[in-house]
Amino acid sequence: MPSLDLVLNALTAGLLLGGFYAAVTAGISISFGILDIVNIAHPAFVILGSYAAYTLNTAFGLDPILAGVLVLPAFYALGALVYQVYYASFERRGEDSLRGLAFFFGLLFIAEVGLILGFGVDYRTVDAAYGEGSIDLGPVQLPLRMLVPFLVSLAMLAALQLLLSRTFLGRAVMAVAQDPLALKLLAIDPVRVRRIAFAVSVATCAMAGAFLIVIQPIEPSIGREYIGRVFAICVLGGLGSLPGTLAAAVLLGVVESFTSTFYGPSWAPAIAFGLLLITLAVRPAGLFGR
Repeated sequence: MPSLDLVLNALTAGLLLGGFYAAVTAGISISFGILDIVNIAHPAFVILGSYAAYTLNTAFGLDPILAGVLVLPAFYALGALVYQVYYASFERRGEDSLRGLAFFFGLLFIAEVGLILGFGVDYRTVDAAYGEGSIDLGPVQLPLRMLVPFLVSLAMLAALQLLLSRTFLGRAVMAVAQDPLALKLLAIDPVRVRRIAFAVSVATCAMAGAFLIVIQPIEPSIGREYIGRVFAICVLGGLGSLPGTLAAAVLLGVVESFTSTFYGPSWAPAIAFGLLLITLAVRPAGLFGR
């Protein structure tokens, strides 16, 4: 019989891990869930964000999460450029399914090879004031390297939710996914709206990458571990739903944490994706899907 302390710490670790998963998946919820763009290179952009934070941290001593904030405009511009190439090459011609997927696979490997050439294959870490230590709440330990990214992740998700639900741009983004012709009748360019939304989705990778390198050491190919996970969370939460993304990410984090604690880490992916299949069999639209 597991002790209560062990159960509480496993639950806490799962909640904190789920907050990080939500930050990594937020961009996919926009690009795939709303825009229907299968950006398989999304985890590679997250790793780029990690290395950007690492570079600024080692060169100037900047806090890695602050570094993530500072490179947000650069990642936004990168996302806008990638979408423009994707639109001109595939979407405009109606070839955005299989060929578009191949395009993002290509970006994934180009980014990985570029990082290997630039930084090598050694694991990299950052120095942060909250990299060590924890807050003890009775028997429960809250590692600062997990707690700080968790709190900033919640703030980022709240800002994105406000953007999508309370602003004209957000309503335009939701509308372009449902009826682009209606936007044209209102003299709004659907392509421009999609470009902005996709750029925002890539900009989130700057923050998610900063969270990742605070939580664990990184190397160029580590993003592959998150490809299946981010799409699973997006589908499980309900396509295009940020609250659903957070709920699914926390659920997956808790399940992985309990599985790793009591059965071993090798079982965690199988149990987590088994949960996904069961949930979708009962509710195909996902937790918050309509």
